[in-house]
Amino acid sequence: MERIIAPSMLSADFGHLSDDCRMINESAADWFHLDIMDGVFVPNISYGFPVLKAIAKVAQKPMDAHLMIVDPDRYIEQFAASGVEYLSVHYEACTHLHRTVQNIHACGMKAGVAINPHTSVMLLDNIVNDLDYVVVMSVNPGFGGQSFINGTYRKIQQLSELISECQADCIIEVDGGVNYGNIAALSQAGARIFVTGHSVFSAESPKNEIERLKKG
Repeated sequence: MERIIAPSMLSADFGHLSDDCRMINESAADWFHLDIMDGVFVPNISYGFPVLKAIAKVAQKPMDAHLMIVDPDRYIEQFAASGVEYLSVHYEACTHLHRTVQNIHACGMKAGVAINPHTSVMLLDNIVNDLDYVVVMSVNPGFGGQSFINGTYRKIQQLSELISECQADCIIEVDGGVNYGNIAALSQAGARIFVTGHSVFSAESPKNEIERLKKG
């Protein structure tokens, strides 16, 4: 199955944001990945709607927003209005997860649930059939450029088995520390969507690195 490459704008050069957006448009990348952090759910603040809207004006590919925030329900309609097509919320941040997922779908977006490294995939047993994708965090959320957690391979395999057992129409996204050295093994484990930040934007040629990740 073809890989979906989603460069994370958190690693982009915000002094030349439009240039980096155009690079993604012209590359083999499939999505724009947007990390939204509130400084409460995670110990960092990233960017909000003004930056998102600036990206949306230039982006020619789907936007995948990953909400690392408390009470994400307050903003679902606003993300939809901003042009986001894929929206994921954290299992750990949602008191009424089914309702949140239903709200995302009602606003016309694909719904995803993200799980932290310590969260068991088995906790998704009663929600996986309602999801379009699951985001497996392979680093602790909050900062870019962290080291990949090796237990992620086993976790993706377990999630893939759960999806198969539940006959769910759901795909797996992996976020954190993805690079050319581990993308093949992650794909073999069952992941299909790959969030790539530092490995792309720190490369001598980001476009060539995206092409390499897509095919290698």
